[in-house]
Amino acid sequence: MAGRVKDEDIALVRDRTSIADIISETVTLRSAGGGNLKGLCPFHDEKTPSFTVSPARNVYFCLAGETRVLTDQGVRPIRELAGGRHRVITTHGRFVEAPFLSFGDQPVVHLKLSRNGQKKTIRTTTNHRWFIRSRSRGAEKRLERTTAELKKGDRLAHVFPRALSTRDGGHKLSPFGVARGLVFGGGTALNGGGVMPLGEDRVQDLLKWFPLNDTFVAEGRITVTDLPAYFVSDLPPLTESHAYLHGWLAGYFGADGDVAEDGVVSLTSTLRKNLEHVRDLCTSIGIGTYEIIRSNGLGHVLTLMGEDIPEEFFLIQAHRDRFVAGRKKFERRGWVVEGIEDHGEVEEVFCPVVDGTHAFVLEDNILTGNCHGCGAGGDAIKFLMDAEHLTFVESLERLASKSGIQLRYDSFGDNREGGQPRPQAGQKQRLISAHAAAAEFYQDQLGKAGARKAREFLAQRGFGRDAAEKYGCGFAPEGWDLLAKHLRQKGFTHEELTAGGLAKPARSGSLIDRFRRRLMWPIRDLSGDVIGFGARKLFDDDDGPKYLNTPESPLYKKSHVLYGIDLAKREMAKRGRAVIVEGYTDVMACHEAGEPTAVATCGTSFGVDHIGVLRRLLMDSDSFTGEIIYTFDGDAAGQKAALRAFEEDQRFVGRTFIAVSPDNMDPCELRLAKGDLAVRDMIAGREPLVDFALRQTLGRFDLDTVEGRVDAMRKAAPLVAKIKDREKRPEYARKLAGDLGMDLDPVQRAVAQAMTPDAPVAAQRRAPDSPQRQVERETLKLALQFPVLAGPMYDTTEPESYGDPVLRSIRLAIAAAGGTAAATGGVVWIEAVRDACDDLGGKALINELAVEPMRIDGEADLRYVQITLARLQVGSVTTRIKDLKSKVQRLNPVAHKDEYLALAGELFSLEQHARALRDQAAGAL
Repeated sequence: MAGRVKDEDIALVRDRTSIADIISETVTLRSAGGGNLKGLCPFHDEKTPSFTVSPARNVYFCLAGETRVLTDQGVRPIRELAGGRHRVITTHGRFVEAPFLSFGDQPVVHLKLSRNGQKKTIRTTTNHRWFIRSRSRGAEKRLERTTAELKKGDRLAHVFPRALSTRDGGHKLSPFGVARGLVFGGGTALNGGGVMPLGEDRVQDLLKWFPLNDTFVAEGRITVTDLPAYFVSDLPPLTESHAYLHGWLAGYFGADGDVAEDGVVSLTSTLRKNLEHVRDLCTSIGIGTYEIIRSNGLGHVLTLMGEDIPEEFFLIQAHRDRFVAGRKKFERRGWVVEGIEDHGEVEEVFCPVVDGTHAFVLEDNILTGNCHGCGAGGDAIKFLMDAEHLTFVESLERLASKSGIQLRYDSFGDNREGGQPRPQAGQKQRLISAHAAAAEFYQDQLGKAGARKAREFLAQRGFGRDAAEKYGCGFAPEGWDLLAKHLRQKGFTHEELTAGGLAKPARSGSLIDRFRRRLMWPIRDLSGDVIGFGARKLFDDDDGPKYLNTPESPLYKKSHVLYGIDLAKREMAKRGRAVIVEGYTDVMACHEAGEPTAVATCGTSFGVDHIGVLRRLLMDSDSFTGEIIYTFDGDAAGQKAALRAFEEDQRFVGRTFIAVSPDNMDPCELRLAKGDLAVRDMIAGREPLVDFALRQTLGRFDLDTVEGRVDAMRKAAPLVAKIKDREKRPEYARKLAGDLGMDLDPVQRAVAQAMTPDAPVAAQRRAPDSPQRQVERETLKLALQFPVLAGPMYDTTEPESYGDPVLRSIRLAIAAAGGTAAATGGVVWIEAVRDACDDLGGKALINELAVEPMRIDGEADLRYVQITLARLQVGSVTTRIKDLKSKVQRLNPVAHKDEYLALAGELFSLEQHARALRDQAAGAL
C-alpha cells in the first residue's frame, strides 16, 4: 500500500506551479499593483474584487490591518476584536456589522502619517489596501493602493460618522443630558450628592438647565444643590439616546470647553480617558474629531470639527458668538503619507470582513481596505483543495499531471530511497482520467460506419470534420457495454464508471453504457478537463428524451456547468462580455461565426451558480462592468426564458442585454440560413434586457382601454423598480409613461411603491393577515406541493376565485402547465408552473409557496383539500353575493320587475350554495 508523497516531490510541484495560471482558470485576475493580482473571490459572493494573488510568493491571501479601530462601542485595539462580530464604520459613514479574524504572523512595516502638524504611525502589512484621494478634471476620485505603493504626499481617504439630523436626535439637546454634562464638567461631590457652582458670568446662560433644584449663594456665586452623585463621577453610556448624549456633550462643553477667536472648538480635561469617551460619543452622534493631544498646562485637548456642530450646541453665548464669527469653511480632515519604514518586525495581524464595501474606518477616521470575505488563503495546492473539494493528494496529483511530474510515494514500513509510484490516484483525478478516455472513445467512434446519422446531423447544421474535432464531438455506439468494456480494459473499476455516470448497472448485475446511439458532446470545466457529456437523440425508435446529460456526480454539477466555458473564458475576460445561448450547436455556431464568448447551460435553466461562474470570469464588479447577452428564440418559450433571465439581472453589476433574431431563429439556424455575419449582427443588435422585458409585459395588455393601461402599469412598474442603476429609473419611468400614454405622476408613484427589496411581490401583495388571502395561498400550496392529492378537485376552481392578482396569475400558470390532475410533483412540476407564469411577482412567489409549511398540524390529506377548497369558494361566492345585493338594492322592483326577480332568484341560489360550502368548510384553517 502506498504512503505519503515524498517531500521533495511536493516541493517540486510547488516550485513548478504558477499559482496565477491555476487560479486564472477559475477567476479573471487583473493587476492590483505591487506585482499582485486581484479578482472576485471564488469562495464567496461579492461585488467588489478582494481576492488577491501574489505570484512572487506563489500564494493567495487576505490583506490585514493592525491598529485601533472605530466601532460603535468606541475605539478598540483590533486584536481585542478578533474572533467576534462588531459594528464598524464603512464608506458613507454608516455602521455595519463585520466579523474580525486573525490572519497569522506576517511581516509589518511602519506607515508614517501626519495631519495638522500631528504625527501618527500605523503598523501594517505591505499588501494592505488603502484609499487615496485624487482630483481629476475638478472631480475627486478615490484610488486604491497597497501599502508598498503609497508615496510621500498621498492623501488617505477619510470617513466620518454620518451627521445625525434633528429627526433622529442628532441636534436635539435633552435637558437631562445637558444638566448631567454641566455637572460632570464643573460640579463637585458633596455630602453623598453633587453641587454645581456657577460663576457670575455664566448664571444667565446655565441656571435655566436646573429649573427645579434648590440653590444657595456664597461668595457672590450661585450654587445648584441636590444633584445626583453620578452626575459628577460617571460618564454616560453610549447606549443612551442621541438627544441625551448630544445634550450631555453640550453641557460638558459648556463647563470645560472653549471656542477660540479663530473658531476652533476644543475640549480640555486632565484625564485622557474622559476625552477618549467623548471622542467615542462624538462618533456615535455624528461629530468629527481630531486626535487627542497633550498640552502643557491644560492637560489633554480634543478638537471637535465645527462643520458638524449646530449653533444651538453652544450653551454659553460668548462661545456661540466666537463660533459664528470664526466658523471655518474648510477643515483638514485627512491624513497625509510621510513615509514607510521597515523595522523587520513580524507579528500576528488582524482584519475584519466587511461585505459589499470591503472597507472600514480606523482610529482618527482613516478609511482602509479589509480582507476578502471568507478568510481563504494558501498556495496552489490549497486553492485546488478549496475550489474543487479535492484532498491534498488529489490536488497534488492534478498539479503534478499538469507539470509532467511523476510523483513518488513512501511505502508504509518501507523506507527505500527511491520510493515507488502510487498505484492509484485520488477519486476525482481517476474520474477525470476515465472521462478523458471516454471522450477519446466517442470521438473515435464518430468516424465509423455506425455513426453516419451523427455525421449527417452535424453536416446538416453546417459543421464538418474540422468543427467536430475542434469541439470533441463523438458518437455513442449501439452496443450495450462497448464503452464500459473499453474503460475496464484501461483499468477503471466498476465503481468508478458508475460514480462518474459513464455506465450503470443492468438488471443482471453487469455494467452497461449510459449513452447509446447518440451524438455526443464532451462537457469540460474551466481547466479544460472533461467532466461529463451531453447526448442528442438521433433515431426515431429511441424512446428516450431528446437530450440526455451526465447525472450529478463528484465531477458534474449541472447548476455550475456551462458548455463551451473552456473555449470562451479567455475571450470573455478579454472582451468583457458573455453570450448565453440555449444549445450545444448554438455555442458551436457562435464560435464558428466569430463570437467566441458563447456558452450554454446543460440540461437546466440558467441560474444563480452559473451567474457566479461568469461574474468571476468577467470580473463583474462595482468598478468594472461587463456585458451579459442572452440569445433566446423569439417564440413564447424564448420570451419566458428572457423574462426569467431578467429576474436574475440584479446579480450582475454589469449590463444585461438580449439578442433575438428577426426571424425567430436560434444562432445555429441563423448561421445556416444567412451566414456568419448574420450571427454577429444579431448579437451586435442586442437591446437592454429591461427594454425587452417591458415591451413583452406591455404587449399582454390592451393599451387602448383604461383598464388595460392601468393593469399594464401595475405589471411593468416593478420591472422599472428593479433596475439596479438608480439614475436610470426616472428615465425608464418616463419611457413607460410614454409607452402607456399616461401622465408621469401615476407611473412614478407605482414605481416608488414597488421599490422595495421584494418589489415584484411586495408591491402587489395584500396584508398577510387577510383571512381570504391565507385561504388563497393555502390552496396554491396544495396545488404546488401535493398536486396528486389536490388532483381534479383543484382544477375545477376558477381563477376568479382568487381576489389577489398575483395569486390569480399563479392559478392561471398551474392551468397553463397542464393542471394538477396531470402533474406528478417535485422540482419539474414547480419549474413548469414557474415557466408558465407571466407575472414576475407570481414567479417569485411560486418558489416561496413551494416550500412554505401548510397551515395544519400533521400531514395534508384529502379531507383537508376538500375543506380548503370549500373555504376558497366561500370567499368567492360571498363576494358575488355582495355584488348582487348591491345591484338588487339599486333596482326599482316595479319598473324593473323581471330583472329584479331574476337577480333575486340568483341571489337566493347563491346564498343556499354559500351555506352548503360553509358547512363543508367547517374545520377552518
